[in-house]
Amino acid sequence: MKNKRVLSLAMATAMSVSLLAGCGGTSSQPSSNPDNGGSGSTDASVIKIGGIGPLTGSAAVYGIATKQGAEIAIEEINALGGLQFELNFQDDEGVNEKAVNAYGKLKDDGAQIIYGCTTTNPCVSVAAETYNDRYFQLTPSASSTDVTAGRDNVFQVCFTDPNQGKTAADYIKENNLGSKIAVIYNNGDAYSTGIYTAFQSEADSIGLEVVAVQTFPDDTNADFTVQLTAAKDAGADLVFMPIYYTPASLILNQAKTMGYEPTFFGCDGMDGILDLDGFDTSLAEGLMLMTPFNAWGEDERTKNFVSEYAAAYEDAIPNQFAADGYDCMYAIYEACQKAGITADMSAQDICEKLIATFTDSSFSVDGLTGTGMTWGTNGEVSKAPVVVKVENGVYVTQ
Repeated sequence: MKNKRVLSLAMATAMSVSLLAGCGGTSSQPSSNPDNGGSGSTDASVIKIGGIGPLTGSAAVYGIATKQGAEIAIEEINALGGLQFELNFQDDEGVNEKAVNAYGKLKDDGAQIIYGCTTTNPCVSVAAETYNDRYFQLTPSASSTDVTAGRDNVFQVCFTDPNQGKTAADYIKENNLGSKIAVIYNNGDAYSTGIYTAFQSEADSIGLEVVAVQTFPDDTNADFTVQLTAAKDAGADLVFMPIYYTPASLILNQAKTMGYEPTFFGCDGMDGILDLDGFDTSLAEGLMLMTPFNAWGEDERTKNFVSEYAAAYEDAIPNQFAADGYDCMYAIYEACQKAGITADMSAQDICEKLIATFTDSSFSVDGLTGTGMTWGTNGEVSKAPVVVKVENGVYVTQ
């Protein structure tokens, strides 16, 4: 674990750098190689990290956040001196083929460690490639067990889909949030399906009554009248939605039009809904979701990160994806220090050393999204999600 005094100094230094730089919007921190979407020096003494995620398209909120959170961490890490990082982040638009192409470009550019992908399906595709090529891969937010299954080189910082599904069912039951539960999920998406499967299994086990299960084929679906009508007719007083924020925003709007007012409960893919362009945030009032990070938290670590992020990106408020990205970089940094990684090592040598370090029981990381984070040989992180509720346009930890 990092020394707290050193971390505080690094944060203060990074904040000053961010304020002086005056970066804006969703642009990256200053880079000596502006064409690669990167951050840091292009000197041969730095460790080159290749990032992949959607910077354009319907999932761009996630990719931009993971990129920017990582950039904040790299600014801090490089300000410490010693081990230096450079981030080259490529846009995959949330598309499998483009993610694989992005990975190929990163290899050509000399990447030594892969950071990403941001979303599940592209990450599964890229993980197959990194496994064969022996590149260490750490994803901030691809949560399906399919990402790491059978691959010893791929690790996750977010909690997994089964973990979310089970935890959601238990939380709803233990807190009496609903007596009759409806589920709306995307049956064409591994993330959504994985959470639903675990949720249904746990609901059956603990006696949580699920009265309606409705699906839709993909996140471009725009009409949820049939799904909402089925939930309403079944008398559901809570609707569980293990889906992303774009379809969720439509569901909340259409439910209001129908006069249907159950409790809506989502997972980490819902995070970002308050930042969706054109979305009336009052529609999310009372929405509950599981997330490992609350930007309105009062602990010093969170406040420092939120302040740095706002200074770098025009007063933007970081979501959990930004926090996951930040934690990824510090996890890589601490593992590199423990393993004795140097910039002149091959990607393959780095991979083997980082695998050994991440699976070492003595290795743990304190981050924004969890304290004492550890990893198993299956690549899954050990940390607990928290539940927040939207009240007056902000998250309130429950």
